[in-house]
Amino acid sequence: MEQLAKNLLALREAKKLSREKVSRVLELSAKTYERYEKNEGDPTAPTLVKLADLYGVTLDQLVGRAPLPPAEG
Repeated sequence: MEQLAKNLLALREAKKLSREKVSRVLELSAKTYERYEKNEGDPTAPTLVKLADLYGVTLDQLVGRAPLPPAEG
């Protein structure tokens, strides 16, 4: 899920969040979240839902089946 990895990085950076902050919210290790952003592992379905909620996007947007919303500027 290469597009998921790209979207996770883009969304986290757009929200100005650290990997550590996101991993704490998701109750994961920072290393596990880093693997998602580097396309070295795939989150579980419940984690995908938490990520979509955290970033304010749909699951389709998160995984690349729909475009991400425009970045807030």
